[in-house]
Amino acid sequence: MESIQAINTTASQRQTEGNSLNDLKTDDFLKLMIAELQNQDPLEPMDNTQLAEQLGQIRNIGATDHLTETLDAVLIGQNLATASNLIGKQISALDDSGTDITGVVDRVSVEPDGGSASRNVRVHIGGQSIKLENVREILPQVGL
Repeated sequence: MESIQAINTTASQRQTEGNSLNDLKTDDFLKLMIAELQNQDPLEPMDNTQLAEQLGQIRNIGATDHLTETLDAVLIGQNLATASNLIGKQISALDDSGTDITGVVDRVSVEPDGGSASRNVRVHIGGQSIKLENVREILPQVGL
């Protein structure tokens, strides 16, 4: 019973931190299910239907996680392609502190987003680094 309580405590902590069950990872779900199977009453074991439902839930969680990772990769690729098209163009944007910057994009980079696993596509104007989402306007080129 202690293992179920420990897993429930961990799941509760994650739920409180993320404020949703979406933060429950596949590993946590498997640990919970294994603890449930180990501690079930031998005279009244879990119904096979219930076990099959739980296995289906594990598959759904795994598929959802994989789909999310794939969509994140597609989004990074799309943002990188968009940012690459800005190289050599004059833009108006906001830097991370909210200051207006205007200049010609000379390069593009992909950088980690702080402590999270996500990444940001950034455009560079000289020594300034700007998140792609902070580009406000693509300005007409001078002399055209």
